Formats: sequence, structure tokens, C-alpha cells
Amino acid sequence: MTYTAELIAVGTELLLGNIANTDAQMLSQGLSALGINVYYHTVVGDNPQRLRAAVELARTRADIIITTGGLGPTCDDLTKNVLAECFGRRLVHNQEAEDRCRAFFEGIGRPMTGNNFQQFYLPEGCTPFQNDWGTAPGCAFEEGGVRVIMLPGPPRECTAMFRYRAAPYLQSLSDGAIVSRTLKLFGVGESSMEDRLRDRMNAMTNPTLAPYAKEGECELRITAKAPSEEEARALTAPVEEELRALFGDKIYGADVPSLEAVAAALLKERGLTLGSAESCTGGLIAKRLTDLPGISAVYKGGVVSYTNSVKHGVLGVPQELLDQYGAVSAPVARAMAEGARRVLGCDIAVSTTGVAGPDSDDRGNPVGLVFVAIAAGDCVHVRELHAGQSRERVRTMAAHNAFDLVRRYLTGLPMD
Repeated sequence: MTYTAELIAVGTELLLGNIANTDAQMLSQGLSALGINVYYHTVVGDNPQRLRAAVELARTRADIIITTGGLGPTCDDLTKNVLAECFGRRLVHNQEAEDRCRAFFEGIGRPMTGNNFQQFYLPEGCTPFQNDWGTAPGCAFEEGGVRVIMLPGPPRECTAMFRYRAAPYLQSLSDGAIVSRTLKLFGVGESSMEDRLRDRMNAMTNPTLAPYAKEGECELRITAKAPSEEEARALTAPVEEELRALFGDKIYGADVPSLEAVAAALLKERGLTLGSAESCTGGLIAKRLTDLPGISAVYKGGVVSYTNSVKHGVLGVPQELLDQYGAVSAPVARAMAEGARRVLGCDIAVSTTGVAGPDSDDRGNPVGLVFVAIAAGDCVHVRELHAGQSRERVRTMAAHNAFDLVRRYLTGLPMD
């Protein structure tokens, strides 16, 4: 059976735009991996009447309702009360939840205030979800053919609760195993990818193939269902083989987090170090690398050479190159990478220089013109980009391309 789900996020702060609903993105991705279709996202404020209306509508069109938020100790935390009322269940005291909360407050040396007691009441007959990342437990129950799951709102708690509590509960509903395999692609556009796969995707039933687009890159998720995990994985294998034959080296990994993670893993495997010289990206390459645990083993550091004086004075870019070609040029990108390699003492260096916008530069170069270079051993290669008009996209695409050059160099792939 294929289940459908609706997500209901509870919180006026979401409607006001004070915080982003990242829980919904995480849950949709997680549910998709479980083979559960998410047809609706609903956001409702801290209002019992409107929440009740949202729940009553959701139960008419979804097999699974998952709520986030409204489980805490404050007066506007009303999710459990409304859900229990909608499904005709009493709220009953859960001693384990109280004991865990008391232990939490004792551990931080603070008294537990009385308003915390509302967290200890759960719908009668539910499956409690122990919250090891906060004080408010979640829960699940089934009523009238609808599964209801309540999760806390704070993203750190919600993510862990879904992964370690809700996902195993949902997997237990299946009469088989569901396996997903996600291929990551860089260098092919979403429309081009979808056009080449449309007929194939429409004809597939098990496994299924779903495309996803992110800024500057794409994903293809293969999902298969079978009586066992081994059989499900066997179903995904020929589809992956077909996709690899179709897209070749545009696929940079399977079930990997990012281009920079792939580049970092290759550097570690080969015992090589990396440095960076950034102009238009303003430190984005360094930021994305230093977000990775253990990156200090391979990343020496970076120079944000935003002005010509820093390009010349720190990286040693010859002044005559800057005067003749301007900062946004292939010769300067090349010199920046070579200078970073020399100054930082690394095996490989990448550089970026371009026009991020909103206006063209003093030489009339258009917004989106970017040069990305790599210097490694006897190889110095420069890639020219036309990355669009959005400042954010220009910076993101420049960083993507820098990591792609590292990946290609270390795996012996063509640089363009």
C-alpha cells in the first residue's frame, strides 16, 4: 500500500515569517525516502479553531497526518489538545515523560515550573515518542484509518525525533522494505535532465525515479519496494547503471551530501591539501569547506582577495595582468590560483573572480561573468562561467565549479 501524508505546521511565528518552516522540507524528504507521498503542506497559527479546521480537512484527504510544533509548556502550545479532541481521545498523564523532564531540570540546576505539566499528557492509547533532545515528547496513534504523528517544532528536536522515532514507526506499517538511492548531478540543467528522462519516469512503477533541482545542481532519487532490503536494492541497481551510462561524469556521487564533501573525501584519500583564493565568492568556498567535520586535515586556508591591492600584495598577482586584463579575467584567475598555492603551501589551490552584481564592473564585464581556476602540479586550468543575474546564484555557481574542478582533477576526468 502507498500511503499519502499531510504536514501541518503549528505556529503563528511561521505565518509571520519570523522563522522558516525547515521542518516541512526535512519531513518531505524523509517521507519520500520511505515511499510516502506528501500531497499537502499546511501552516496554521496558534489558534484552536483554525487548527481544528485544518485537521478535519487533512483527515479527509491523507492517510497520515504529521504535525510539528505546539507540544511545549506555554499557553499557545495547543496541538495535543486539539488533535485529541478531533479524534475523540482523552489526554492522560504519562509518568515517564514527567520523570524525564524532572531529571532534565535537575541536571541543569533549575526548578521545574508548573506549566511544564501539560507536556506530560498524551492522547490515550498512543505510542509515546521519547524526546532525548528536548522536554516535550511526541506520539503517534491511529484512529478511523488515519495515522496521526505529533512532533516538536524546534528543528533540532524535530529532525532527531523523525529519524529515530517517527521513521521506524512508519516503516513498521509497511509489509516490505523501501530503499532509496540518490544520485547527485552537476553540470546538467533540470529541464535538460527531465526532458531526457520524462518517458522513462512515466513508465516506471517499481522502482520509481524522481528528479529534484537545487541551486546549480540536480538530484535523481531511485526508490524501490520489495519484501526485503536486499531485493529492493537489487531493483535500484539496473536503474542506477542506466543513469550513469546516460549522464556519465555529470554524476558526482550517490547518497553523498555535497560537491565539497566529495572533493574533501578525495583529498583525504590521496593525502593532498587544498587552499583557496576568492574574490567574487567572498569566502563562500572556505565557509562550505570548514562546515565539514575533519576538514583541517586537508584544507590549509583561504585568502579573500576582494580588491586588486590584495590580489597583488598578498597573492602576488602581477600588476601588469590586473592593468591589462582587469580583475575579472582568465589570466588573473590563473595567477590567483598559482599565488594561493604558493602562499598557502598547499598541493592544490582554486580561485574565483567575477562580477556578482548588481551592476557590471568598471570594464563593462556583465553580471554573471566568472572565471574559476585550479592550480595543481603541472596543471593550471581556468573555467569561464556565465552564471546568471542573481548575486546569490553567481556566488553559488562559482563555488560549485571550484569543487567540481577539484573532483575532476583528482579523478582524472576532463576539466570541462
